[in-house]
Amino acid sequence: MHVQPFNQSPPTLGNQFDDDRVLRSYLRRVLPPEVLAEVARPLREMGHLAGGELYQMQLADRRNDPVLTQWDPWGNRIDQIEVSPLWQKAERLAAEYGLVAAAYEGKYGRFDRIYQFALVYLFHPSSDVYTCPLAMTDGATRTLLISGNQELINRAVPHLTSRDPAHFWTSGQWMTESTGGSDVGLSETTATLNENEEWLLNGRKWFTSAATSQMTLTLARPEGNPPGGKGLALFYLETQAADGTLQNIEVLRLKDKLGTRKVPTAELMLRGTTAVPVMGLNNGVRHIVPMLHLTRTWNSISAASFMRRGLALARSYAQQRVAFGAPLAQKPLHIDTLAWMQAETEAAFHLTFFLVELIGKDEAKVISEEEAHLLRLLTSLAKLTTGKQAVVVASEVLEAFGGAGYVEDTGLPLLLRDSQVLPIWEGTTNVLSLDALRALGRSGEPLQALAKEVNRCVKLATDGRLQTAGTVAQTAVADAVHWLQTNVADPNALEAGARRFALTLGRSLALAKLIEQAQWSLDVEGDAHPRAAACRFGQTAVNQIQAIDPIDTALLAEGM
Repeated sequence: MHVQPFNQSPPTLGNQFDDDRVLRSYLRRVLPPEVLAEVARPLREMGHLAGGELYQMQLADRRNDPVLTQWDPWGNRIDQIEVSPLWQKAERLAAEYGLVAAAYEGKYGRFDRIYQFALVYLFHPSSDVYTCPLAMTDGATRTLLISGNQELINRAVPHLTSRDPAHFWTSGQWMTESTGGSDVGLSETTATLNENEEWLLNGRKWFTSAATSQMTLTLARPEGNPPGGKGLALFYLETQAADGTLQNIEVLRLKDKLGTRKVPTAELMLRGTTAVPVMGLNNGVRHIVPMLHLTRTWNSISAASFMRRGLALARSYAQQRVAFGAPLAQKPLHIDTLAWMQAETEAAFHLTFFLVELIGKDEAKVISEEEAHLLRLLTSLAKLTTGKQAVVVASEVLEAFGGAGYVEDTGLPLLLRDSQVLPIWEGTTNVLSLDALRALGRSGEPLQALAKEVNRCVKLATDGRLQTAGTVAQTAVADAVHWLQTNVADPNALEAGARRFALTLGRSLALAKLIEQAQWSLDVEGDAHPRAAACRFGQTAVNQIQAIDPIDTALLAEGM
């Protein structure tokens, strides 16, 4: 008698909008009812795609990395990059659903950004990080608009914000050179003015994500300028000549990366590439900051989105997988692990979308002075906090599947590999921690604004358990302020403790935003889930301020 062997059913996904309690509850709280009624349909459509067609296509597309063809059969240098079928589909959907355009159409005022990033949050984990070029496109659009360079605005912005796939452009962001990533002041790319009054760029860009974009913003040093960041200028260039060939650009190779493998990241050589200054001929690093602020926000959204996707798959699997006589979803230890991951995910979500709210207010010019101070600090805090959360949660997601989480054709290892870029891209945790210290300024007004926002959220709590969790957030911020005041005269101590300081602020604010949502949900929806998330997150390592012996640190750093 033939016995059919047991095969474990794979995890499944439903509509990722309808199934996301956190997203739907948040939108009900922050959006006017008439706006929510309008945006619910496209969000639901995107949720259907993300949990259905796009997700299935992503699984089938697993082996299709970008392909670089440097030479044609007759020996001509062509440097053509072909992206995967999923990326081709994602580009069309991104344009049609306005994943960039929604932020610039002015339809919902200060709520435009919330709608845009809700779409991005649903789209991202099924797109194999097509959000990378979209992030740079959004950042380039904002940078060009702020620049006031009307000629470039008229030329590029209609393409960057188009909903027509045939008209839509994406942008690159070419900063990293072999001399360093974050220390862009060491850039070796030069800009020379020719006899036709055109600027020609020469140099090697060591790490250019989404190298198939039609345009890019990049840094180069005009001849005669001094060394360092102030001597760099921000340039606009279009990657293709009129005949469709690359515009004096050689693709040396595609990077062989741990993750984000669908992103065609290339090493490029610029050989007299025509470019146009965006804002003068110096201070390029300062001028590209608006782009970095937005790409870091996309990074934070991607982190929360990956965490949500991993949990959705792990929860589906836990309901199906039977071990030792019962489904994993009934095992107390597995339940406890899922609960911790859910609390981290909700914290990342609310911290990031609070940043999105402030960006929307800033762009709509309805932001208060206090909120503007907080926005300057929060871009770095949200990115560094959520980037670390995403990697830890992705690792736990794989472990929740046991051996299947380590097998490539399940599609699960992709979550961990792609999450690992989030604490690295657009500034490592350490770099952003130092950025956060600089963002405080001499007045310390951004830190005062953060403390005030934490207190405001905590004071909203009338539930006793939420009030207890609120004390955790307030105490952590107070300890962070005390640490800063104690070490303000010691630059070495400030730098050494910057990561713990920044993570304390980020996690404290995340807890406060969880409390705000939780009290509203109790009062309006009668839902205790957000309270559970706030209370559980309040029991984690929110406060990371510690007295660290610098001698011990030096000895341990030596290794041997």
